[in-house]
Amino acid sequence: MTEFRTPDEELARFRRRVLVAGIFIVVCFGLLAARFYFLQVVQYDYFHTRAEDNRIGLLPIVPNRGAILDRNGVVLARNFAAYTLEITPSRVADLDAAIDALGEVITIDARDRRRFRKLLEESRNFESVPIRNRLSDEEVARFVARRYRFPGVEVRARLFRDYPQGELASHVVGYIGRINARDEERIEERGETANYRGSDHIGKSGLELSYEADLHGVTGVEQVEVNAGGRAVRLISRAPATAGRDLELTLDIELQKVAEAAFGDRRGALVAIDPRNGGILALASKPTFDPNLFVDGISTADWSALNDSPDHPLLNRAIYSTYPPGSTFKPFMALAALETGKRTAKQTIADPGYFMFAGRRFMDDKIGGHGTVDLHESIVVSCNTYYYQLANDLGIEGIANFMAPLGFGSRTGIDIPGEAEGVLPSPAWKRGRFRKVEQQRWYGGETISVGIGQGYNAYTPLQLANALATVVNGGKVFRPHVVRDVVDTATGGRRVVEPAPLRQLPLKAEHLAAVRQAMVDVNKGGTGARAFAGAPYSAGGKTGTAQVYSLKGSRYVAGRVTERLRDHSWFIAYAPAENPTIALAVLVENGGFGAQSAAPIARRVIDYHLLGNRDSEPAREDADARDGEADDAHEGHDGQEGPVEHGQDTAPDADLLHTEIGR
Repeated sequence: MTEFRTPDEELARFRRRVLVAGIFIVVCFGLLAARFYFLQVVQYDYFHTRAEDNRIGLLPIVPNRGAILDRNGVVLARNFAAYTLEITPSRVADLDAAIDALGEVITIDARDRRRFRKLLEESRNFESVPIRNRLSDEEVARFVARRYRFPGVEVRARLFRDYPQGELASHVVGYIGRINARDEERIEERGETANYRGSDHIGKSGLELSYEADLHGVTGVEQVEVNAGGRAVRLISRAPATAGRDLELTLDIELQKVAEAAFGDRRGALVAIDPRNGGILALASKPTFDPNLFVDGISTADWSALNDSPDHPLLNRAIYSTYPPGSTFKPFMALAALETGKRTAKQTIADPGYFMFAGRRFMDDKIGGHGTVDLHESIVVSCNTYYYQLANDLGIEGIANFMAPLGFGSRTGIDIPGEAEGVLPSPAWKRGRFRKVEQQRWYGGETISVGIGQGYNAYTPLQLANALATVVNGGKVFRPHVVRDVVDTATGGRRVVEPAPLRQLPLKAEHLAAVRQAMVDVNKGGTGARAFAGAPYSAGGKTGTAQVYSLKGSRYVAGRVTERLRDHSWFIAYAPAENPTIALAVLVENGGFGAQSAAPIARRVIDYHLLGNRDSEPAREDADARDGEADDAHEGHDGQEGPVEHGQDTAPDADLLHTEIGR
């Protein structure tokens, strides 16, 4: 049966449907309007930024790294622009095939491939990695003509670091290398991530590392409009990079050249300081290395040659290696004697050729002794017996307390990274050094050895040179520094690095004069006379011979000992004697007597510094000659006859008392 509705019912029903539909439509439009409002108003900044990101690319502008120049403007580190061929791994389906194909267009050898693989491991997938550096114009043209075949491969212009002096002063200048994961962590910790966008290299050693913040500069940025393929089509804005600051050094590269050449193929170190301000005039460590090897990424073969060499060319012996100072310690001991009142300048001792202590005989270098010796003569002839007695009178605490303010056994604070602390022995040091109670005890015989610069004494050539500079400048202690000025090339502004004296030691002028005069006479008629014969200037000096190991009472004969176990050769010097402008310490590893190897090097350096003379060839001792101060080199080799008193010879680890690698 069909149901019939009245018109009023139908109309009411229709109106309800229209109302529901109208409400639905209003709600939908309301939701749509709300969504539009949310997207267009509430999240406007977000979507605007994303849209701009799709349209605009931000390209970092890598700053020009600052140059490094010596005191006379000679360039030690600089930049040059060159083309590189780079691959973005994320945009290349088959890397090996792509590299093989590139090799048909541009020469890519096995070394390039190995370096690429190494850099690939250190890089993020979306970063471009160089496969060839320093392309010629012809190679660039060949690639550009075939570029369509190599998606993800680009030719880019980059700045490269160059060290025009090669191996010269490489331990001072240092080198840069590609930024690795460890570097990225340090950059992030310093909050400098944005400033290293686009940068591939960072300072790794030497001044390149310690002055990285100045040398790097400030990264700039370009805003460019890009197309759908990600290529720049229009420059929108540009904030230029700020070039890094230049470093002007106190170093004289010509003096450095003379110093390094004087060593020849021998191992060792030299530090020359201007005692008037603490500026480093020369700092040599031999053998050395070529920092240019690291710029493009060092090859495996080159790295193995440097890292596995028994001569350790990467080691900065001047500031990191520590050695016993031998008789070069005696002038400082003499000054301690005068300052503490343990000796007067005229007070004498009788030297029978040995010193008896606790039933043991500590031998002098001269059989029968030097007879009657005062403080002046003790330095000139390098009398061991004088300093055996003096060390016993001062005591180990007295020695340590006097030497510490001179900088022995502590870092100088030089502006090159990697400085060693050295060892200024004392009972407190020994308690902290050894674990066993019997090893922690300090014995009197150990003090005797310390007095002649042996035993646990271990200092860097830098510490010895800086202590000498303090003595010859009247007691002013400076922080040694290599950088003289940091120069802003954009504004011409300079930041002077030269520091004021750290402290003034209360040393009496007459005591300093007595020690300095004795050192002058060392070069006139003492152990350094042969090396400085005929010098047209007056210079003070002191030879030193430092043993590498103990023969346990046997007699030392250099010809019977393996070359690397022979004594180290030391010489400290300053000039001109009246108003010193240079103080230096020279160390020749396994070089024998101080006058034989180290003193001639010092003479050549001082001749150039004062006279501009490169050709001086001072006389050298014969191989079997003695320099009069072979202190610990004879009669037991550690200055005594027979066994060492109370375990004096218990230096860490067997017979090797001190190694060239330093502790």
